[in-house]
Order: sequence, then C-alpha cells, then structure tokens
Amino acid sequence: MKQQKIEIKGNLVKLSWKDSLITIGILTVATICCFILRRGGQTDSHVPLVFVLAVLLVSRFTNSYFYGMFSSAIAVIGVNYIFTYPYFHLNFTLNGYPLTFVAMFSVSIVVSMLTTQIKQQEKIRAEIEKERMRGNLLRAVSHDIRTPLTSIVGAVSAVAENHDKLSKEKILTLLGDVKEEAQWLVRVVENLLLVTRIDSDSAKVAKEPEMVEEILAEAVVKFKKRFPEAPVKTEMPEEVLFVPMDAMLIEQVLCNLMENAVVHGGVVSEILLGVRKEGDYAVFSVKDDGVGIGKDVLPRLLKESIYNGNETNMDGKRNMGIGLTVCKSIICAHGGSVEAYNRKAGGAAFEFRLPIKEE
Repeated sequence: MKQQKIEIKGNLVKLSWKDSLITIGILTVATICCFILRRGGQTDSHVPLVFVLAVLLVSRFTNSYFYGMFSSAIAVIGVNYIFTYPYFHLNFTLNGYPLTFVAMFSVSIVVSMLTTQIKQQEKIRAEIEKERMRGNLLRAVSHDIRTPLTSIVGAVSAVAENHDKLSKEKILTLLGDVKEEAQWLVRVVENLLLVTRIDSDSAKVAKEPEMVEEILAEAVVKFKKRFPEAPVKTEMPEEVLFVPMDAMLIEQVLCNLMENAVVHGGVVSEILLGVRKEGDYAVFSVKDDGVGIGKDVLPRLLKESIYNGNETNMDGKRNMGIGLTVCKSIICAHGGSVEAYNRKAGGAAFEFRLPIKEE
C-alpha cells in the first residue's frame, strides 16, 4: 500500500515535453472539431462528448495525473465558457456546469489511474520475464560449462598421474582434447558476453551500411579457423547489397549458425551460406544437409529465449542454447527476425531478416 501511494504521488505531477505536446495537440484538435461542427449544426450538444473524448485520450496517452486534470479544467472552460450560451461568460449557476466539471474531472482521474496500473502491470510482467530469462541463461551456461570443465579436469589428471605410463601419442591426444574443450569454453564466454551486452538496457547497436558479400566472406574466414575441414559453400546476391548492421555481431551470428550445423548436424557434407534480397529486407540463410532438427525441438527452438539446458539435444551433444540466444538477441537488436525449419531434401535451415533501410 505504501509503495502504491508513493507511485501515485510520483505520477501526480510528472511533467514532460512529450506529454505536454500530446495534451496540447489533443485539446487543440478537439477545439477545432467543435468549431467546425458548430458551423454545420444548430446546437452545441456535441461539444461535451468531444471534450470528454479528449480528456479520455489525454489521460490514456500521458504518464501523469496532472495532464488529465488539466485537460478536464480546459474542457470545462471550453464547454461552459466558449460553446455554451451565453457565450464567453462564466456563470457558475448555469445548469449542468458543476456536473460537467465533476464528470470530466472524474473521467481524467479514473482513466489516469487505470493507465498507470496497466503500465505498472506491464512493467512487472517485463521484470518477471527478464528474471526468467536470467534463470534460463544461468542453467544453460552451467550446462555448457560443466561438461568441458569435467573433460579438461579428467584429461589433465590422467596426464599428471600417469605421465610415466602413457605413450607420447596418448598424451598428445589428451592435450588435444584439453585444447578443444578450452576453445569451446572461450566461445561460450564470448557468446555470454555478447548476450549480456545486447540485453543490457543501455546497450545500443551501432549500425553502419555494410556490403553483405564482405560480411559473408569474413564469417567464412573466422569459421574456417575453428573448423578448417568443414565444407562451406556461399551464394552471393547478383546485385551489390548494403545493409545497416554491426558487422562484428552479424558475423558472430553466421559463425554460431554454421557451428551449430557442424556440431549438431551429424554427418554434414555441405553447409550453404547465402543471402538474398526480399523487398525491403536482406535474408541471410545457413543451411546444411545433416540430420535436421528434431520434431519435438523445432516448434520451441526459437520461441524460448534460452534453449533449456536440462533437455536433450537432437544429437545428445552440448547444448546449443547460448549460441541461439546470441543469434536471436543480435538479430532482434537490429530490428530483424529469425526462423528455423527442416529442409525437404534433408538437413536444417536457419534464416534471419535484416531491414535494408535504417528505421
């Protein structure tokens, strides 16, 4: 109750230029409409209805009780001073004058309170969703980090405790496994840092027009450093296409999607990386000819912000949740959308759209 009183008090007189302009604009339009309707009719019976609507709109689209109360006062003056006979005379004894003021004042207070409550509920829901995402993120991170750490500890322990008994080839194999798991951890941490940067309230994506051919080429070069044997084929658009984006982030998206194809696609003989133009959007695609996405996973793969680390992946390998979370966050921050589906010929496909023109 105390918190609610504080919030109501804070919203009582909370002024802003945006709300002031909205109030002035709505009241001005209402006044002009009344003058126009007055010329076309014999009575001013429509005036109270117009100003009641104006008060309701002001109360709905502003964030302070002040603007609704101010609008109700202006509306009473407009109805009883300008548009009621005797015109331009204040007479508090006129029938309906006090009733009009009370009615409009009540409308402004009630609508303002309802609007404030709705916005508070939306804020609470957003906070709950944010906390749910954080919890899912922690679960996914713990799942992705625990497995490689266990493997690293086991391999190092085996070398440290049995180095005199193991062959050189076996030691090199174990150290190679340690290196691979450590590289996986580095990629997980990189993705996690990108997620926190994109999801931060103060984070902004700095977009510059980039040539998509160069973005695809850079993504392939980075991907090949991690997976030199992976077969990657690119499809470039016929026309030169520039798209506003943060080049590093979009390259990370493409690398993550190609990595998913290698790690989760089973036996993949081709990864097809392409981009095409559809209307005002550039459509990037990463396709493979592997095992595809499980039918039970596909419907919720991108709907959930974090792929639940406790569930089994389509191939039993490491959770892909962090990578997909990064992709979804980056694409949404660019004003785009992403979808996943299974190809008819076999394999999985991920496509995301980025607006060609800056919003």
